[in-house]
Amino acid sequence: MNILMALSQLEVTGAEVYATTVGDKLSARGHQLYYVSDTLTKAHQGEFFKLRFNKRSIFRRLFHVIYLCYLIKKHHIQLIQAHSRASAWSCHFAAKFCKIPLIVTVHGRQPAHRSSKKFNAMGDLAICVCEAIQTQICNDLGVNQKNTVVLRNGIICDDFKMTVAPKNDKKIISIIGRLSGPKGDVCYQLLNQCIDLEQYHVRIISGTTPDQRFAQFKDKVEFTGYSHQVQDLIAQSDLVIGAGRVAMESLLSGRPTFAIGEADALGELTIANIDQAMASNFGDINASQKGMNIDFSLIKLAIEQTLQQTNCSVEVTNIVKENYDLDMIVSQLEEHYQDCYIAKKQREIPIIMYHRFIKDDSEKGVHGTYLDVKMLEKHFKLLKRLNFETLTFSDLQEKGFIHRLQTNKRFIIITVDDGYKDNLELMLPLLKKYDFKAVVYAVTGEKFNRWDVENASNPEKSVALMSPDELKQLSNSGHVEIGGHTLSHPMLDKLSDVEQQYEIAENKQQLETLLGKKLLSFAYPYGQHNQASKDICKKLGFKFAVATNSGPLLMHQDRYQIRRIAIFPRTDVFGLWRKIRGNYLFRKVK
Repeated sequence: MNILMALSQLEVTGAEVYATTVGDKLSARGHQLYYVSDTLTKAHQGEFFKLRFNKRSIFRRLFHVIYLCYLIKKHHIQLIQAHSRASAWSCHFAAKFCKIPLIVTVHGRQPAHRSSKKFNAMGDLAICVCEAIQTQICNDLGVNQKNTVVLRNGIICDDFKMTVAPKNDKKIISIIGRLSGPKGDVCYQLLNQCIDLEQYHVRIISGTTPDQRFAQFKDKVEFTGYSHQVQDLIAQSDLVIGAGRVAMESLLSGRPTFAIGEADALGELTIANIDQAMASNFGDINASQKGMNIDFSLIKLAIEQTLQQTNCSVEVTNIVKENYDLDMIVSQLEEHYQDCYIAKKQREIPIIMYHRFIKDDSEKGVHGTYLDVKMLEKHFKLLKRLNFETLTFSDLQEKGFIHRLQTNKRFIIITVDDGYKDNLELMLPLLKKYDFKAVVYAVTGEKFNRWDVENASNPEKSVALMSPDELKQLSNSGHVEIGGHTLSHPMLDKLSDVEQQYEIAENKQQLETLLGKKLLSFAYPYGQHNQASKDICKKLGFKFAVATNSGPLLMHQDRYQIRRIAIFPRTDVFGLWRKIRGNYLFRKVK
């Protein structure tokens, strides 16, 4: 996807670290990232555009919106993720005008005045970095909780190694964070009344230029300025003091960590208070309307006690890894991108379902599961003319569901059920001719369509299925991916769990033995299944399972109940066009 990260800041903030860290991981996954902000200090992959969001006059804001619309059109931006209220305000209107989704990541407590309650500019989804923020914006700003989600900061956990306690002649206390705003007030109070500056070597690691009040500490405290080597500085410290991302990185390094932020002082981070710490972003956020809630008279003793520790708890470090791992966070973020983008556009890539193909009327059946091969070629001509590219489930497994949302691309998945001989004789030549791929779901326990022929109320004519050698030939063509479809094509939801297990597992084993490769997807016969069917597919190692008329409209939301669009004998070129436009299922379900 083409994603615009929008920030408003005049110095390095946790929001910038978040945006660039997440952005670089998204870039590594094949997304195109762009950034727009007042400043951007952190190294990043992707083009940066300077825009003074902090200039908030009506004229300036109008210019911001116009410029954002220009960037969206020029770079084919598909989604905006804003990281501040100032940027979100302008992005809200630009996203509306350009009809793309806006996601707002809320990193801190939001002002609860009249204008923010009336217009909170939270976009299609508000991502809160902790539970306290979610509670605050819902209670104070009236944001619907359904439009919010908690998704924590993403950290490259492998960049941080557990370190042994340093052997410093004079213990080093590192205070890391901004020196402006409330964080600056906290730092000043720590230096002024909570830390013995003669007994300890105190380092202030911050990109903010210290204001005049810090001049009295110049000869007693080391002001290192902004550093690209924070990990090394943390490792050298006997104690790290900070909030938010600072606390997480310190815990990942195994250092004793004292959490204190704009809202609260949690003290030494231990297994007893780690959940509370994560819920408040390590002291930075209060859920209620109260401001700073810190009694600095109690801090000095608490810091002295924390300094007695040589390392933090390994359990605490592991909890941070489990909750803040960057790969996990970005994968969850991609899910939210897909939710918002497809819901906004009301379009999903079509997955169409064929069965068998005929050459003349004598091969027609009583069930509507056939299509004249001449019409199939007309279908393929239409797909080619409309610049569709075919995907298989191996493509989705390799590149992820979000791969289907590439800008200026049109994708489709062609599926064919049961495994009839005509798939090899009639369909494969057309796949080769038009350079398309398809997924064929094969029944392996029958030689013909017994399930239809022995249908007492509406018997079908007998049609041959492919032999094992023919299935192998189809698979080896390079144009067909084979999937599972049971042994005998039963209605799975009518079977016991044991019977379902046998039908699905035996079919899978036979096909994998024959083809010499693992199967990725399974199709429920008739589209009929229950929760046991899905659980069995997952347990057996299938990565996807397709149904027919059931499942979410957004295919990534349940990979074991993916909807498909049926193609019938009367589906002509116009009928196919209607079904592959992308909004067919959305209109149909409405």
